[in-house]
Amino acid sequence: MKNQNLLIYQLPYLYEIMFELEDYLNLKVIEISNQKSLNSLIESISNHLILTKKQIPKIKNYIIINEAPIKIYKLIEKINIQLLKQKFNDQSEIIVNNYKLNLNSREIYQDGKKLKLTEKEIQTIIYLSNSTKPTTSDELQSKVWLYQKDLETHTVETHIYRLRKKFLNFFNDNDFIISKKNGYKIK
Repeated sequence: MKNQNLLIYQLPYLYEIMFELEDYLNLKVIEISNQKSLNSLIESISNHLILTKKQIPKIKNYIIINEAPIKIYKLIEKINIQLLKQKFNDQSEIIVNNYKLNLNSREIYQDGKKLKLTEKEIQTIIYLSNSTKPTTSDELQSKVWLYQKDLETHTVETHIYRLRKKFLNFFNDNDFIISKKNGYKIK
């Protein structure tokens, strides 16, 4: 199944070549001849990369092909690198309630405000958000910190307290992580 789209914008000869390689590249190759069609198609599909001969205002995910002749293996290498970058960036952002968590930058966003987080804070948020039931301190200690369950420590409680304080001070959100009788939960 082809889930990546390669859009060839105003390059008819390149389209013919890439169309012949479509199955080999495991890409859906689409020819586009005008800006209106390009804008319309971009709005209707995800996972796309555009090959074009010039910069396109307000458009992302493209490679400019302005050198001729170009070796096909170099072009395929550029395409693969760009698609890998795109996939990496797409997979790095997850939604947690009303927030966007970017794993690459270690930041959480809401309404244009972004808060820097530590690796353990991110791991805690992800673990709590993936849990369907309240999570105990012992479970977080074991699964996130990889400590033995019978080890006497207040690491989890301290981190949860600091994380709550960050969210309260930065986002004015006192209910991001709530305490239940049997553990912690992201509301």
